[in-house]
This record gives sequence, structure tokens and C-alpha cells, in this order.
Amino acid sequence: MWIRNAEAKDLPFIKEIENDAIIHTTAIFDLEEKSLADKEKWFENLHGVYPILVAEWEEEVAGYGYLSPYNDKLAYQTTAELSLYVNRNYRGYGVGHGLMKALLEKARDYQFHSIISLITEGNEASERLHDKYQFSHVGTLKEVGNKFDEWQNVKLYQWIGID
Repeated sequence: MWIRNAEAKDLPFIKEIENDAIIHTTAIFDLEEKSLADKEKWFENLHGVYPILVAEWEEEVAGYGYLSPYNDKLAYQTTAELSLYVNRNYRGYGVGHGLMKALLEKARDYQFHSIISLITEGNEASERLHDKYQFSHVGTLKEVGNKFDEWQNVKLYQWIGID
């Protein structure tokens, strides 16, 4: 497995992974699939400003992760939100761990002090991954999303970088 900066050529694979999560899981609260144009706009907005990484496995994108603005207010500029998704065919092979480690290294490089992750309650694999990398569960937002005709709770996880 090779972790590298995402490139425009990766966007069709990123779109596939994201759309699979939209259709089949509560890991992402979008209700409609994304188009390639949607992902191109997303990439243009973040690329070069925030890190976007892919895990490549035998020339296939096995997962991706990125940091994005937590909040647009200026006082939050040293805080970012972390998002990480793994292709269902590569779950259990350490792809999430590789991406998490690389994203936290990038967070230090970009001088982020705090990283926030939003995890839908019941996503135990994601919770374990965050626990392994010293994220703290700092609260739960009750019934903030409705997906698959069920109210979803979202757990807030936070990582504080070393200054």
C-alpha cells in the first residue's frame, strides 16, 4: 500500500468510494450520490489548501482521507475536520490506519492544533481507529441526522496536536 497526495486522476475512484458510503452506510449524511463534476469542484476547493490523500493498492485507490475547514470563522483556522473512507473491498487490511497516520502527520505539517472527526454512532470500526490514534470522545450530538428513516446520533472526536 502506498499513501500519496490525491491527484485529479483519482477523482473517479474517490467518487465511487463516496457514493458507496452514501448509498449503503450512515458514515456520510449525504442522501444523493455525487457526480464527477461535484468531486472536481470539491477537489479544486481543497487541493493545495488542505491535504487530500489516497491509499493506493496495486494501482487501485483503496481509500482516501482529507482535512477540511472545521468552521470558516477565523479563530478556527488551526482546527480542521478529518474525513476518511475505505473502499469496501479493502476494509480490514490496514488502509484506514495508513491514511489516519499520514493525515495526522500532514496535520502537523500544516500546523493544525486540533482535529475534529464526526462519527455516526454505531460505526465501531471508526471509533476504534480514532481511539488508537489518541482521539478523545468529547461529546455526542443526539438525533442530528435522519438517514434510512432513522434518527442518527453523531459522536464528536477530537485530537490535539503537539505544539
